Amino acid sequence: MTDMNNDHIDIPTSIMTDIPAAFSLLTRLPIPVDHEVSGTRAAIATWAYPLVGAVLGLIAGIIGSALYWFGAPGSLAAIAALVALVIMTGGMHEDGLSDCADGFGGAMDKEKRLEIMKDSRIGAFGAVALILFILGRYSSMEVLIYTSFIPALIAVGAASRLPMVFAMYVMPNARGNGLSATVGKPPEASMAIALALTLLICFVCIGWAGIFVFGWAMIAAGIMACLAHRAIDGQTGDVLGAMQQWAEFAALGAAVAALT
Repeated sequence: MTDMNNDHIDIPTSIMTDIPAAFSLLTRLPIPVDHEVSGTRAAIATWAYPLVGAVLGLIAGIIGSALYWFGAPGSLAAIAALVALVIMTGGMHEDGLSDCADGFGGAMDKEKRLEIMKDSRIGAFGAVALILFILGRYSSMEVLIYTSFIPALIAVGAASRLPMVFAMYVMPNARGNGLSATVGKPPEASMAIALALTLLICFVCIGWAGIFVFGWAMIAAGIMACLAHRAIDGQTGDVLGAMQQWAEFAALGAAVAALT
């Protein structure tokens, strides 16, 4: 939980603790982090979520572009970039998407839905959701590989992580435990910085098209948030992961429309 005595943001502390804490939570990258200190600032560190997404997009973009530049087909390069994203995050967002699909589609009441979402096994709804979203993301990446691939993935990475910060601020935790509950509610300053950082990254990377990408990411995540509110009256770690996937799916499509 957040230590209220540390409920402020200063540049030195943010660089030394908040950024590594955000990477540690959202990725499998071997980032050195003081878990004890970072644990007290988990909610504050949410301001860095868009930065984490941008770095992941940068790495995936470099991998895909390098393969394409060395003669690999665009389809293979896009697959490599997508696989890199999944490996770097440990598939946590994809897992949240499939869990939400199974829970929301497989029961009629909140408690049963939450129970299904906690089950590690994947059902029909979850499998279909994963397949459709992976195909959609791959299709967009295959088109973008021939144009502004790296800048687009950086912008999409940032834009797709921002909704998680907003959801934790606006929506109550539906379960009372789990990763989302442990992180806690972000302070307003973290939310404001995350928003400004996302807009800056999107605009710097792909210009005004970045605002278009940002907008569609937020719309898609908002739809997922409405579904979660109706299904379980709040958010969980799985819901946050699903929101990231919805946002990334829509942001990639918007990038294709704006840049090609």
